[in-house]
Amino acid sequence: MSTSILRTADAWWVATPAGAAKVNTQATTTGQLLADRQAIAAAATSSDTVAVDSLTLHSPVTAPCRVVAQMTNFASHVKDVGMDPAAVPLTFFRKSSGSISGPYDEVIRPSGVRLLDYEVEIGLVIGREMPVGTTVTADNLADCVAGLVVTNDISARDLQLVKTQFYESKSYPTFTPVGPALVLLEPGEFKRFTDLRLRLWVNGELRQNMTVADMIYQPLQALQALTRFQRLDVGDLVLTGTPVGTALSAPPKPIEVLASLLPPAVKWKLFFERQSANPKYLQDGDVIEAGVATDDGGIDLGTQRTVVRYAP
Repeated sequence: MSTSILRTADAWWVATPAGAAKVNTQATTTGQLLADRQAIAAAATSSDTVAVDSLTLHSPVTAPCRVVAQMTNFASHVKDVGMDPAAVPLTFFRKSSGSISGPYDEVIRPSGVRLLDYEVEIGLVIGREMPVGTTVTADNLADCVAGLVVTNDISARDLQLVKTQFYESKSYPTFTPVGPALVLLEPGEFKRFTDLRLRLWVNGELRQNMTVADMIYQPLQALQALTRFQRLDVGDLVLTGTPVGTALSAPPKPIEVLASLLPPAVKWKLFFERQSANPKYLQDGDVIEAGVATDDGGIDLGTQRTVVRYAP
């Protein structure tokens, strides 16, 4: 049975049927906590609990850490942006861990950003040291991945598209809400990964709703490719892509063909005029809810709730 880890400003907790039990540990980072499994196990059986609702939860993934993300990794999302899933390579990009925020913190849109988008994703939290060249197999995958978290890959699309780079557009503070829980899976439970369903609502409207069965490159393939060139350590975070339903989508084919014939300055001007009229981009005061669970509730990563605010 999975174990749900919660974090507050000064403590770690295990969510139990009776409430949240405090973990008796000196750990201050996610990596240190994952090394203290005895303390986690003791808390899981403790009867000394408090109401989860009484806790002010922080991200269960602590910074600094590596944050690596997979790009266009759901077939539905790939088709929506006008690409062919069969032709999409396994591609990664980095985010700053300074973008990590809590599951109920505000999402701040910087003053220079106009097109703020959302992407519900499952985050893999690394459970062991993985130097470059580490062999990842189906047999040791559960050792490599300690657990899963809900994440939201907030994106400044106007910066991402014009500059053709991801790091800045996805790395501003609060651009990676994480949590509420770090769910530590038992080895057998990882077999249910494809049963997980990702959902995201904006102001109560369901925008994204898809299971992991739509994922192109599963965690085993991703980690096998990533460890060929990237070291990973305990507590690092790997985001695994988002399904269809983001604000950004490809224009109709005739418009796309015509736009390709225009000078870049004219093309981008027309593109942003069209995108600015899209009501799905996040606005000041919008409430985002993002959750991941199996349909039967056997594995539940929880649901985060964040509110968008515009920076002055």
